[in-house]
Amino acid sequence: MIRILPDVFRDPTIRVSMLAIFAFGFAGAATSPYQSIVGIRELGLSNGLYSTLIFCAAAVNVVVSILLGNLADRLGQYRVMMLTVAVFGVLGYGAVYVVPAQATFVLSALFFLPVYGSLNSLLFANVRIATSGMERNDVATVNSGVRAMISLSWVLVPGITGALLANSASMLPAYLFAGLACVVCFGLIAVFLPRQDGTDKAAAHHLSYLAALGEVISPPVFVRLIAVALISSTLHVNGAILPLIVTGAAHGTVADIGILVGIVALLEVVFIIVWGRAQRIMTHVMALAIGTVIYVVYLLLLGLASAPWHVYALTLVSGIGAAALISIPITYLQELIAERPGLGSALISVNIFLSAGLSAFLFAIGTAISSYSGTALIGAAAGLLGLALLLFFEKARRHN
Repeated sequence: MIRILPDVFRDPTIRVSMLAIFAFGFAGAATSPYQSIVGIRELGLSNGLYSTLIFCAAAVNVVVSILLGNLADRLGQYRVMMLTVAVFGVLGYGAVYVVPAQATFVLSALFFLPVYGSLNSLLFANVRIATSGMERNDVATVNSGVRAMISLSWVLVPGITGALLANSASMLPAYLFAGLACVVCFGLIAVFLPRQDGTDKAAAHHLSYLAALGEVISPPVFVRLIAVALISSTLHVNGAILPLIVTGAAHGTVADIGILVGIVALLEVVFIIVWGRAQRIMTHVMALAIGTVIYVVYLLLLGLASAPWHVYALTLVSGIGAAALISIPITYLQELIAERPGLGSALISVNIFLSAGLSAFLFAIGTAISSYSGTALIGAAAGLLGLALLLFFEKARRHN
């Protein structure tokens, strides 16, 4: 691995963090595709309750990520915070498997798992500390490599989980697999993650929790968050409409959906590394702009697809663009509050929440006034709007 990847991955903290975030991604990849099946079909939750639960869980995750990120900055103890939230993952997934009931599922989804979800931003914050003395290009390379591990888990885990449980009467064992992944994640952090001097020092300027929230929603930060969220929303729009276009306008089958998703996820792993290297010769904003244009072109062409081979032909374009949109914003968002790694990395969770909300709005508007293919075009327009806003705000900042 060391010969293939850049020298920055020789750092043991970075390597262990990559393994830990793979384990983190493993838990989500094992359960997310089957979460609605467990919650609605097996445990009997209504569609309305399930939708409300998922939305509230996302909101809780954003709040928790900001609070814990700020607390980690104040204490200078990222390791302790990561170990703590990893335990929440073990309890959350384990409880659903051991006590499969509606109350357990709701408690897990609304409390334990959103807290565990903050491990994503905490891991990136810890990596940020490890890269604090590196060149900005190396930082981008590291973030891309770490993010690629989540995509790799999504390449491998859903299919393996589905195959293992193909003849099972219940998908609940997926939660057992996820719980075990959380145990592995805890062990990696507790045993193998080197201690760092930087994590033993609290942030120079303490922020109250209200002040931390205020910094997140301050105009210079929030307007850029909105711009990036509009760009990221294209990924969520694609996630919603791709299966519908494949089995509708493109006249494909359900089997095609799984194959297409797997191909794109594999391409993402490769091109995330490529984009990390590309940021050595261009700025984060320029790389994100190019990636956005590529993904917008993909959505426009997806809206015109009328045969299965059309969608298969677009997988390369989709993989290149998606790799940029899921990796480059990480470094950009962290640098919005660069002096506080925990709080800056919490912006990753904020972006996920905002982009998911915007995509739901775009999907509702698109399907109300047009077809699924038309919704793809509306998603592309939103991506271009986000890019225009981002370039405008960055130009204004340079002139100040």
